[in-house]
Amino acid sequence: MQETQRPAMGQPGMGQPMMGQPIPNVGALVARSCKAYASQPAVTSATRSISYAELEQRSNRLANVLLAQGLGRGERVGIYLPNCVEIVEIEMACYKAGWIKAPFNARLSAREVGEIAANSDAAIIVTTAARAEAFKPYLPVPGPRLLLLDGPGHENYEALLASASDRFEPVAVHEHEVAVLHYTSGSSGVLKAAMQTFGNRLAQLRKFLMRGEGMQSGHVLGLVGPITHASGMQMVPALCTGATIHLFQGFEPGAFIAEMQARRVTHTFMVPTMINMLLTEVGGRYRPLPDLLRLGYGAAPMAPSRILQAMDVFGPILSQGYGAGETTSGVCGLTVQDHLQARASHPERLASCGRPFLESLVEVVDDAGLPVPEGEIGEIVVSGADVFAGYWRAPELTAEVLRNGRYHTGDLARVDGQGFVYIVDRKKDMVISGGFNVYPSEVEAVLHEHASVADACVFAIPDDKWGEAVAAHIVLKPGQAADGAALDRFCAERLGGFKRPRHIEFVQQLPKNPNGKVMRRTVQAPYWTHHARKVN
Repeated sequence: MQETQRPAMGQPGMGQPMMGQPIPNVGALVARSCKAYASQPAVTSATRSISYAELEQRSNRLANVLLAQGLGRGERVGIYLPNCVEIVEIEMACYKAGWIKAPFNARLSAREVGEIAANSDAAIIVTTAARAEAFKPYLPVPGPRLLLLDGPGHENYEALLASASDRFEPVAVHEHEVAVLHYTSGSSGVLKAAMQTFGNRLAQLRKFLMRGEGMQSGHVLGLVGPITHASGMQMVPALCTGATIHLFQGFEPGAFIAEMQARRVTHTFMVPTMINMLLTEVGGRYRPLPDLLRLGYGAAPMAPSRILQAMDVFGPILSQGYGAGETTSGVCGLTVQDHLQARASHPERLASCGRPFLESLVEVVDDAGLPVPEGEIGEIVVSGADVFAGYWRAPELTAEVLRNGRYHTGDLARVDGQGFVYIVDRKKDMVISGGFNVYPSEVEAVLHEHASVADACVFAIPDDKWGEAVAAHIVLKPGQAADGAALDRFCAERLGGFKRPRHIEFVQQLPKNPNGKVMRRTVQAPYWTHHARKVN
């Protein structure tokens, strides 16, 4: 049975939207916190700090600025910035005014930014002057307006905010109204954006607040990953509890530890690659971060031996989350208590991603969509209020993964008698490198653009630092010389750094099945011979 896609405000081509039930606007919930914690710091960075009162005023000013420029309900606001205080203000303004936040990964190439700008049909992009100069040649014509943090007067972010009113009444919203376009690259090599609705975002907030491991006023949440994406999903829960969000500009282990100590960070989230680098940096020293109460990890699998090592070094503070942009963050979790029980008597559970959160329905099913018996392997499917509304302007891609109201993750797993979920492989060919998703066909499409490449197969290989690395087997056209450095430079111009192949091997031919399709698993298999799982 084909799933009927839920239409939403701001989604062209879907007919008259079915708005669903009126629900609280998450921007209004943060505004309530801004009043309750007015004098406390809301967001800090190495160079800036704004209070809750200032966050409320500045996000209101921005909403008024964009309204005055004619931005209509449901239009897309592009964000192409590294971690900075302004991103939090922009997100709050979008919620309050009913615009769709369309964040671009700050690590994307200029060409990729142009592609996302065109796909989202962004009305405006907030960025810096240098970044704008780089991606302008790739923008559609007519292109979006630009709002620059460091631009001339008519485009300058601070100048425009200074001229606007600091009062704004958040709009009423409905559960199926789109709030965020969460961009990733499709398994078919094309862009796709998960439409996260206001209902999804409210459900995500409830998940965080119900977990029992959360924050409170006086706590400091340190965000080191890009807050335009997964890390940023923690911002609204933190702000609704009166905590302070501290933004890191990048990750270098020694500097990160020093800044964590100086800022007395109590909660943070890292991908396993970062934790591995920290373990190397501290050399087994116990509790190098004495204020840290919770160390969350996820976005990629983590070896149980490394989890135990991290518990030895950082203390009994680790918790894991499993989820996706299509599920509006985590749907399963391995709590601090789960970690301690696993260490004491169930070590195999450290290979688990935990059990479903209270409101998330997580099932492991066979190809017919029926639950598999305990201990058997099937695909993880998710349903509930946190499941996305489909892919932006891509009904075919939506139909592939969203069926009968359930999101098919492509992850293969088993469930034990206590409900713990163990991921064993992926149906998809996705590479997870340093916590970022890379889809082989997208990289292959770029490699095929090179004049010397006849055929290419891209796949994941194990990597001690990044968990997984992107690898490529290349078949050259007749008479062409093997030049890995030239291919790397070619990819660097067209792909974000985390997507570039780190291992390139030139081969005479690629194995193919009778239908002529490259047998990716056959190419990949030798690299994983000595690994128990086909994820790392």
